[in-house]
Amino acid sequence: MSVADRAGVPVAPERAAAAPLSGRAAPRRKPRRPAARSVLMGDREILTHGLPRPIWQDLYHRCMTISWPGLFATLGAFFIVLNIGFGSLYALMPGCIANLNPPGWLGAFFFSIETSATVGYGDMHPQTVFGHAVASVEMFLGLLSIALITGVMFARFSTPRARVMFARYAVMRPLDGQPTLMMRVANARQNMIVEASARLRLVREEVTSEGFKIRRIRDLALVREQTSVFALSWTIMHVIDETSPLAGESSESLVAAQGQLVLSIIGTDETTGQNVTARTQYRPHSLRWNHTFRDILGVDENGHEVVDYTHFHEIVPLAPAAGS
Repeated sequence: MSVADRAGVPVAPERAAAAPLSGRAAPRRKPRRPAARSVLMGDREILTHGLPRPIWQDLYHRCMTISWPGLFATLGAFFIVLNIGFGSLYALMPGCIANLNPPGWLGAFFFSIETSATVGYGDMHPQTVFGHAVASVEMFLGLLSIALITGVMFARFSTPRARVMFARYAVMRPLDGQPTLMMRVANARQNMIVEASARLRLVREEVTSEGFKIRRIRDLALVREQTSVFALSWTIMHVIDETSPLAGESSESLVAAQGQLVLSIIGTDETTGQNVTARTQYRPHSLRWNHTFRDILGVDENGHEVVDYTHFHEIVPLAPAAGS
């Protein structure tokens, strides 16, 4: 009886010979699905699948984006693992290191640390060809590691980062008889950001006339999109008229369309001469209709102008209009 007769299912001739005698098809191994990655878009978390994660091909970006504690922990772990490995190599050949102290593996581990750091106190030193060969390889890796770590540290310290504060809420209020969207930003570093510019965009889901769902990005015109010097605070405004993408919108309609406002700031840091950028997103729950920002500008008893950032995020409701 053939394999096909026993199994009850036709089997291709070229595959029949490979079929097991029991008549059961060999289980196929399912391809491993790459782990999901989390991408934060403001306060919105999106999981992505299907992209490879070539760690060694993107190592520089990981070093630039990891937190400082995470970077130091990673470098410390690499340092320990490297010296454990080379210390174990020295310990494989007893007597290859002169004046080993303390004796045994621990002394070889400390000698590896001295070698990789190119310290060389002079007490312990290689005395066999094997010891010199291993020490030569370790010194090369140690010098290479120091150069790479120095480059990463310099890149992280030299990368400009703006300390721009964004108010937690955006407000909608009438201004000069027109409903106006207002957002408040401040330069927490209080240096000069020259030729600062702002861009505001509305991102929401829409359905075309063919019934195709699409996520569209619409630009919102600003009353003033540039300022020559951004040092303290800046209130960014968009007039909601009949041409505005926000015309007729409400909190409920924005929630239904998964809408969000994306505000970005770009300028030149006067101290370093480098471009700095900052951005934030406002979800519908962060928009406050018929509210205004609490004033943070004032004058003290000595006549000095004061900016009180303790009230930077505070908003207050507007009084109802007369006759409403």
